[in-house]
Amino acid sequence: MCLNLNSMELKVKSLKELYEKDFYLWVQENLRLLKNKEYELVDWENLLEEIEDMGRRYLDSVVSLMAVIMEHLYKWEHFRYKEYAGHGWIKSINNARKELRTIFKRHPSVEVKAQEKENIQTAWELAVYSLIDWFKEPKNQDLAKKYFGKLPTEKDFPQECPYTFQQVMEYEPWVKL
Repeated sequence: MCLNLNSMELKVKSLKELYEKDFYLWVQENLRLLKNKEYELVDWENLLEEIEDMGRRYLDSVVSLMAVIMEHLYKWEHFRYKEYAGHGWIKSINNARKELRTIFKRHPSVEVKAQEKENIQTAWELAVYSLIDWFKEPKNQDLAKKYFGKLPTEKDFPQECPYTFQQVMEYEPWVKL
């Protein structure tokens, strides 16, 4: 019995090492063990971490897409310097919204999570960083001088997100009916 336990411990240990060396093979081996109901040999520690990360990746993607929408809505509302400018922002907003709707259709609980204040605020903070980077581009530095008198920092933008989840998904300030 002791030999069997040691053998089992060795298998689990080598599976944990495989996680670091060949992730794809690690996945395949754990999948085989689960299908065969060999639960005692599964690398549970890393498997649980991967499952948690998998869920987090969907939410991270959603937050990133919301940040793109917020950034471009904010640019449209505050920094459009010519009537014909900003149409690329509209396309970007619409594309991000399509991606969000696709994710939400496949994973409805991610939509619920995306609406949480913390995730909306995180998206806004990412949007602010993108806005700051946008003003650093040589072609936009004159706009930075015009609107801020300098290159903007986080302090030059609202600290709290100015958009609701519904606005992120539906607001179209360019539509004039």
